[in-house]
Amino acid sequence: LLNRAAVALGHAKYLGGNTWQLYRDEMSADGGERLQLEQQLRRGLKEGHVQAHYQPKLCLKENRIYAVEALARWYHPVRGMISPVQFIPLAEETGLIGELSETILRQACSQAKRWLDEGAPLQVSVNLSVQHLRQGNVLELVRTVLDDTRLPARLLELELTESQLLDDSERLLATIADLRAMGVQVAVDDFGTGYSSLGYLKQLPANSLKIDRSFIGDLSSGSKDAAIIRAIIAMAHGLSLEVVAEGIETGEQLEALQAMGCDAVQGYLIARPGPAAELQSLLQVENPIAWALESCTA
Repeated sequence: LLNRAAVALGHAKYLGGNTWQLYRDEMSADGGERLQLEQQLRRGLKEGHVQAHYQPKLCLKENRIYAVEALARWYHPVRGMISPVQFIPLAEETGLIGELSETILRQACSQAKRWLDEGAPLQVSVNLSVQHLRQGNVLELVRTVLDDTRLPARLLELELTESQLLDDSERLLATIADLRAMGVQVAVDDFGTGYSSLGYLKQLPANSLKIDRSFIGDLSSGSKDAAIIRAIIAMAHGLSLEVVAEGIETGEQLEALQAMGCDAVQGYLIARPGPAAELQSLLQVENPIAWALESCTA
């Protein structure tokens, strides 16, 4: 017990002190490699190796690309592309998630302003870290970034996971209300994967729900996933919330969601996340739904 406490203490000191760490097996097993990767991530954030890639969202009612989600991608100068599955948890554990979130927020808002200036206004969605929420500096950060980039607040959406929304609810509700007052949009991400509190959802001043990809696999008639999605869509529309389904990979999934009244979709069927330049050709497609359905059968 004392030895493991000492390992955790050493890790906390390495992170700069004034923090705490719980012991994990990997601190001993591959602690050296993880500490090295953490150091490289810190450097990568400072040197601009972490970049925002964008995955488009397709509005099913208007048949157009109306928004994109900004996702962090880390290109290591020696090791190449590092998987988000590897560096996102590392950033969360080491306290770098706040800096990473701010980096992506700034890049996304700057890019959205360029699209707006080019006559192609696209809303950008950015995942907000729980660290910012707990530190209480979200409003100041968002206001500063919007001022610096001169992006209209209506073109920024912040995504909060369901588990985040159940943490410190009173203070969080006040923060979200202030963000909405600024004109910023708010989405509930990964809906259905946590312990959903419908009473809490009723109070939440959000704009939309994102159905987690785990419910998208089997949307055949009579399937449990299809029944759950119909219920979520009906409930969300009753609360004046839009519904976005993520993880769409087949034409059958797209058509089923369209028939259910889902508002928008995103996923590999439409496009994989990529640099902003790769979206230009997709934005010029006149009928994105038909294009997506044709591409999956080609």
